[in-house]
Amino acid sequence: MEENRSGSNGSVLVAGDIMLDIYRFGNVNRISPEAPVPVFSETGKHKSVPGGAANVAVNMAAIGMKTALFSLVGSDAAGDALLESLQKLEIDVSAVKRSPERRTTSKLRFIGPNNQQILRVDMEETEDMHIKDVEDLFYSIERRIREFGLMLLSDYKKGFLSEEISKRLVELGRKNNIPVLVDVKDVNISKYKGAYLLKPNRKELGELTGMPAGTIDDVEKAAIKLCENAECSYVLTTLGADGMLLVNKDGKLAYSKSTAKEVYDVTGAGDTSIAYLAAEILQGKSIYEAVETANYAAGVQVSKLGTSIVYPYEVERAMGREAVALNRKLLDYYRKDGLERIADDRRNGKKAVFTNGCFDILHAGHISYLKRARELGDFLVVGVNSDASVRRLKGESRPINSLADRCLVLSALEFVDYVVPFEEDTPNRLIKAVLPDVLVKGGDYNIEEIVGKDIVEANGGIVTTVSFVPGKSTTGIVDRVVNGNDEERRYRNHP
Repeated sequence: MEENRSGSNGSVLVAGDIMLDIYRFGNVNRISPEAPVPVFSETGKHKSVPGGAANVAVNMAAIGMKTALFSLVGSDAAGDALLESLQKLEIDVSAVKRSPERRTTSKLRFIGPNNQQILRVDMEETEDMHIKDVEDLFYSIERRIREFGLMLLSDYKKGFLSEEISKRLVELGRKNNIPVLVDVKDVNISKYKGAYLLKPNRKELGELTGMPAGTIDDVEKAAIKLCENAECSYVLTTLGADGMLLVNKDGKLAYSKSTAKEVYDVTGAGDTSIAYLAAEILQGKSIYEAVETANYAAGVQVSKLGTSIVYPYEVERAMGREAVALNRKLLDYYRKDGLERIADDRRNGKKAVFTNGCFDILHAGHISYLKRARELGDFLVVGVNSDASVRRLKGESRPINSLADRCLVLSALEFVDYVVPFEEDTPNRLIKAVLPDVLVKGGDYNIEEIVGKDIVEANGGIVTTVSFVPGKSTTGIVDRVVNGNDEERRYRNHP
């Protein structure tokens, strides 16, 4: 099998255990008088996001890969919620079976102060699936197999990837020259025999081989042994704070140290890393480039709370590719999926702040205003008037800077998360699309006259103002450039 695979088959088939990750937020202020346990007082804030193999698929879709899922959910409310969230992201769920006999795997986490996890409750059934239970869906996968450029097996040992199903998927990939990447959990190596790449963590590697995996040298020896026993091309071992180690049967190929600057929550890091690894391979990158990108993606993931999407611009920024990262902050809300990243942040329980303006010449007043606006929520969306819109509002001599330049400068600000140009004279339509939790404008505005106030308040949001820095304005800067200020005139008259 070729190491690089770009080709025309740009779709990914993700097979494995999908689940719903549920988060409930609250406070703990006392111990129960009934038993020495904390009393969790819910605040009413909660979120539900796809987890397990579904989280892999969601990250693949966020990267821009056309993604299909092969899995199973129960005929229950959790299954409904999971499939609905996946369909909103345009993930193909036609090969996801609804089963009245099995409930949807769910993980309920109670999150206390400072986003500390208090308790996790798992709802699951882990009996192995029989191939006959999904035979019809398997035949549909076989009929369309040439659509896929890569297959990814995400095994959480919840029963879907039984030995017979796993073997058949690996064989299907080999027969059609399609790389099969496996995020392994089971100690039964025969399930994965013949796959292109296996991705265990340090603990799983030790269990799979019966060998020590404490040091990097230990990991290398055990990974080589696994590569031989599983007859695969590569083994990529994730090592947490120690990074990742890639080997083939002949020895170590690459060691990538951890890039995480702050470890906040390790949930979903493995899903994110294998999603980016798969995407890079599918796009024709070398295995070495793929491992590097996957390592950076994992570093971004562990800086977030819980199961979250890691977007390409975040990875590009972490890798020091600022120009690419800045461009990815720019959203096109006139496209159907233009604001999907904002919607996803909202689904993840984040509080959206929105403001807008021309931002023709970015000055100290703007910086102070935008920084304070960002402090009102979890992420800041800045609407920017188009060039034509600025001319209609400010006159034919404006803007001084083009829309592209204004958006680039705004994107470079760390506290600006998204930049969204709009063509209309007012941001009314854009505000309806974003539905922010907080709408903020400068202190020179009367709150009752702020465009979008009715929309935001009707949706339960708030409208507020932030005071400007005195004496700082674009108009004043333009006037001084054209006419010169008093000090400059005095210098010209009395050199």
